[in-house]
Amino acid sequence: MDEKLAIFLIITIAIGAAVILVPTMALIRARYRVAGHQTEGTVTMLMDQNELLKQQVARLESRLMVLERIATDPAERTAREIEQLRQA
Repeated sequence: MDEKLAIFLIITIAIGAAVILVPTMALIRARYRVAGHQTEGTVTMLMDQNELLKQQVARLESRLMVLERIATDPAERTAREIEQLRQA
């Protein structure tokens, strides 16, 4: 192969690689930055949602305790408590 042709091919490949790699790397960096910001917002959102779910579970546990008490208490006492609630 001619020496001038080899140098031309090397320079052409180097320029072609630069033309492809520079925009690709810029795109990857931009996506990484956006993903970083989304991650912070996502963590905050998940923490808020977790707190709401904890509160909901606590309310449901409280209601479940009442239902368990109703199911296991004698009917007479349950009827009496219901009647007291009606009078209040």
